[in-house]
Amino acid sequence: IPLRFSKPQSNSSLTLIMSLQYSPNMTMSVGMSDMDGSCDKARKKESGPVEVQMCQSVLPCHANHQEELGAGQLLKWMDTTGCLAAERHAGMACVTASMDDIQFEETVRVGQVINIKARVNRAFNTSMEVGIYVTVQEVLSGVTKRVCVAFSTFVAKPTGTHKVSLKPLDIQGSVEEMLEYSLASERRRLRFVDISGLCSRKPVAPVVLTELTRVESIELVLPPHANHHGNTFGGQIMTWMENVATVAASRLCGYYPSLGAVDMFRFRGPSSVGDRLVFKAMVNNAFQTSVEVGVRVEAYNCEEWNEGTPRHINSASMIYYIPGCGGEKKTLPDVTYTTLVSYLHVQRHKNRAYVHEEADKLSLKVEMKVKTTAFYAFSLLADLRLRPQWDKNYLSCEEVEKADEEETIYHIKCTTVNGSKSRDFVVLLSKRQPCKDGDPYVIALRSVTVATVPPEENSIRSEVKCAGFLVHEIGYSTCKVSYYNQVTSGVLPYVEGNIAGWSKSMEETAMSCISFLEQDLLTTQF
Repeated sequence: IPLRFSKPQSNSSLTLIMSLQYSPNMTMSVGMSDMDGSCDKARKKESGPVEVQMCQSVLPCHANHQEELGAGQLLKWMDTTGCLAAERHAGMACVTASMDDIQFEETVRVGQVINIKARVNRAFNTSMEVGIYVTVQEVLSGVTKRVCVAFSTFVAKPTGTHKVSLKPLDIQGSVEEMLEYSLASERRRLRFVDISGLCSRKPVAPVVLTELTRVESIELVLPPHANHHGNTFGGQIMTWMENVATVAASRLCGYYPSLGAVDMFRFRGPSSVGDRLVFKAMVNNAFQTSVEVGVRVEAYNCEEWNEGTPRHINSASMIYYIPGCGGEKKTLPDVTYTTLVSYLHVQRHKNRAYVHEEADKLSLKVEMKVKTTAFYAFSLLADLRLRPQWDKNYLSCEEVEKADEEETIYHIKCTTVNGSKSRDFVVLLSKRQPCKDGDPYVIALRSVTVATVPPEENSIRSEVKCAGFLVHEIGYSTCKVSYYNQVTSGVLPYVEGNIAGWSKSMEETAMSCISFLEQDLLTTQF
């Protein structure tokens, strides 16, 4: 039930919205320029979005030993449907460039029916984003549930040296189609944010060596594994990746793991019939009830195989959950490392959480109308060192490392709550300015782990899964600031009184933020 606090009498307005969500985490992503560069060729006539559907009965041959639909098989169907939708729009062959993060919400069993819908959300120069929506239906009852939603990028591949200029979509349909069209460019920029090397982990209580979870497997690409263009089927590669990741997770937990989420599949290069594909998987991290496994794929042709020079063609990280006996979740041991090498190819700022300890997700949204320019508010909020000036929960905030002008890691120390130890957070802040008129300024936060800031004995290291600000320009000197936070166990102590209704600390913090943003001078620390 939405809970709103408003101040209609004030010059500045504030709206506080709290809701319990059972859907995937909110998305706050940022745009990117066309990965294929500009093209001088005139675009074709605009067309509306096209949709392709696939319906499959789940048979025993599609299932694992627990009579559940294998995640690899589902990924293969999703990739096929998405590719066909892309080719229908492009009018030519298309290949998979990437598949964004996936959250699996339902377990599909033998006898049920899978329905997959794929629709082109937006076309760029030579690439396009395809939204893939998967549901499962119980045959006897007719009840339909959502399994997952994913976004794939496909690249048109013309014959010869002909340049491609995809026809743009003419979006005049539903509000949902218009929203996905707008968000497509935002998600597109995020797909290429790579801050690999910034994030590492130094565990406090090592128990299991990650080396013990290492898995390596080889596959020879045969004609049945190739798609109708002669390249290795993207869905087949994802199936093999899921297989080695499952083995790696099972070696840590000693149990049958269940795939709960997938980080982006990014196809860095093609492979074809006759290639040897080497799949390497290893546990990157273990949490309370989940395991993150990194997977790397290397390809060799005959010459490369003899010379020992592989091509890195794909990487991803996968989150597995370990169901315990009697319906209770099994607690996993900590892990330690014998090498700094892991198969997590990129730690990207994503505004989705991939380490869920609970099925329910509590998300907060605070809307503030501020009498200042959008750029001014963005500049103040993007420097996290200024936040202690208006947020009483922040004791200090120090800059740890600056990747570039848009990516910065901060160490935040917060106040004590209910007599417990103080809490601290290590977060990555990503900021983006609008790509075009009407787009918001974006400030996004998520927790990362860096070796230079180990956990402290006198504080509790906590996690921010999904948080940040969207700043929309309303007028020349007025903007709307929206704050989002998907509540974690570390954040909950600071907001539980607001949820229960006996505290207005969040409202007071928001009003303090408005006053701070409406000050006359921009005083950014250097």
